[in-house]
Amino acid sequence: MRLWSDSFENARPIPAKFAMGQPDGFAPNRNPHLAWSDVPDGTRSFALLCIDPDAPTVPETVGRDDVQIPVEQPRAHFIHWAMADIGPDVRVIAAGSCSDGVTARGKRQPAGPAGARQGLNDYTGWFAGDAQMGGDYSGYDGPYPPFNDLRVHRYFFRLFALDVAILDLPERFTAADVERAMQGHVLAEAAVHGTYSLNPACAA
Repeated sequence: MRLWSDSFENARPIPAKFAMGQPDGFAPNRNPHLAWSDVPDGTRSFALLCIDPDAPTVPETVGRDDVQIPVEQPRAHFIHWAMADIGPDVRVIAAGSCSDGVTARGKRQPAGPAGARQGLNDYTGWFAGDAQMGGDYSGYDGPYPPFNDLRVHRYFFRLFALDVAILDLPERFTAADVERAMQGHVLAEAAVHGTYSLNPACAA
């Protein structure tokens, strides 16, 4: 199975219009175009995850003018998108079709392919407790790495072809729930990734 994007080249920078943040604040936050081919026989649905494996793990260092987050700081995953039950006939997600703009407190019913379900992304936890932004963030919300991070962040879009039409997921699900539910049901996986940084010292 092959996955690609017309919005960015594999392993190359993601344009700011597909990010949630840019140097002067919020960005257009459009989802990028994704398309796939060479789907295995027996595919009954797809699942899609977008994961940043380069999120800092020391919150006290984030967003400070007097500190640069070192490249060698231990990192964790930050989920930007979790979608399940994408129909077996779907082969493309158009740019901006699932997200187009920043929605304070999160999208209530994010757009997506007919019948697909979209889970919570990790902005749900990041904005928790924020009076203006706190809420359930479902669907796609793009890159917004700390401006003081010396590591260029990578964003992996991972598509899974599954042998079941519907995953056993709770109503309010996460990427971890998707990963558990699709165990033993993956026929194929394909991935594409882009990079993004808000640090002037980095060449994104």
